[in-house]
Amino acid sequence: MTETVRNYGDLMKVLDSLLRNPAIFWDGFYANREKEIPIFVNLPDENLVSYLREGIIPPGKVLDLGCGAGRNAIFLAENGFEVDAVDLSITSLEWAKERADERGLSINFIHENIFELNVKKEEYDFIYDSGCFHHLAPHRRITYLELLQRGLKERGHFGITCFLVGGSLGGADLTDVEVYKKGTLMGGLGYTEESLAQIFSELGPVELRRMNEGSEAKGTFGSNELLAGLFVK
Repeated sequence: MTETVRNYGDLMKVLDSLLRNPAIFWDGFYANREKEIPIFVNLPDENLVSYLREGIIPPGKVLDLGCGAGRNAIFLAENGFEVDAVDLSITSLEWAKERADERGLSINFIHENIFELNVKKEEYDFIYDSGCFHHLAPHRRITYLELLQRGLKERGHFGITCFLVGGSLGGADLTDVEVYKKGTLMGGLGYTEESLAQIFSELGPVELRRMNEGSEAKGTFGSNELLAGLFVK
């Protein structure tokens, strides 16, 4: 990493360096598949299921940001989407590929930092993020929004699930300045419906709500301690 800031990219990397190395953390997080972690279930998000069931999101090309062990990417591929799924953790992607292979699905799994992706202009009909955004530092919201604006087609959709402020699954109530003073995201930042609407104000809101509870019986993952949002470009 450069210690001299010469341009915008340098500034982003310097600010990144003030916080923990995410690749090392997430490889360790996914190393033990037997841990009782809610997102380790191989079930899609209940809000994502509802978007498809209600015909809001028709099949097309989708980018799954921070795909983890692939549960949402697999659901999208099974429902006719052309799926690019990216994650910083090679450990999670190995698990995701095993799951996809078991079902005979073709998914383009990409081992990369989302901000290093070569995303073409208006490449995607749908961009989905389940649990990646709340692990990003405040300065990376800038490059995240740039990715959405570049990658989404006109009238394309963006969906997100993230921590609720003070939620039992996570959701640190920190100001942006406190993140850098403390040098930590405290496990992930919390958001509200109002803050999400403000951050993604360049997109049109379709739905903002708490997730509904999911279960094995329902065939979905969901918790009312998380927020779900859907926007359109």
